[in-house]
Amino acid sequence: MTDSLSDNFDHIFEDFAALLEQDKNRIQQGKPGDIVSGYVLRRDKEFLYVDVKLKSEGKIPLKQFEGEEVPEDGSTVDVYLQSIEGPKGEIVLSRERARREAIWTELQGYFENAKDVMCKVIQRVKGGFRVDINGAPAFLPGSQVDIRPVRDPDALIDLEENMRILKFDRVPDQSRVNVVVSRRVVLEEDREVQRKELIQHIKEGEIVQGVVKNLTDYGAFVDLGGLDGLLHVTDIAWRRINHPSEALEIG
Repeated sequence: MTDSLSDNFDHIFEDFAALLEQDKNRIQQGKPGDIVSGYVLRRDKEFLYVDVKLKSEGKIPLKQFEGEEVPEDGSTVDVYLQSIEGPKGEIVLSRERARREAIWTELQGYFENAKDVMCKVIQRVKGGFRVDINGAPAFLPGSQVDIRPVRDPDALIDLEENMRILKFDRVPDQSRVNVVVSRRVVLEEDREVQRKELIQHIKEGEIVQGVVKNLTDYGAFVDLGGLDGLLHVTDIAWRRINHPSEALEIG
């Protein structure tokens, strides 16, 4: 009888230890700061309830799905594990942060590989412009906007062009990233390609079109598309002029 009780106690203890180990393994499947895949259980008017294989389910405010479809029950969704135990003992999840992390990871790849990324100029700010990269904010310094001075900065608002990420720094608390981009670098590389092609194909006696870059007392410097040419003051007009500005203007 005693042996039987002892055996039962041993089985109970083993089962309890196995459950503890199972729970421990479940908790170790995700830690704060991870992006994990969750199983959508249900939703109500305010929250989406998600199982991420931890000790309890988590919930995400539906407003965090703005701009995308709310996942259906039974589907999976990537979420950011913000805390395993919130103020009320609940698991704190964030869809918004998961999307940001995905974008940041993508941008870090562009930065490390020096690849251009499509940016949209949103507004003028002190020292430059605020731009948007797939929903992530970035800063475009005034010195990195163009090869030559910009005459009308407001004309750049809503401009969408490829730019190069010059700086990508994660803030220590990991809640945001400082991204600095350059349009000038891309323009300079394009200009260099045009310059090489122009040198290979341009011939004396050709009529070409150019943009006036600068005016001096002795003539005008003209951008021929990657290569600068000097138009002497005596060759600007049939009539005599004292200064290039009498016949030409920058741009």
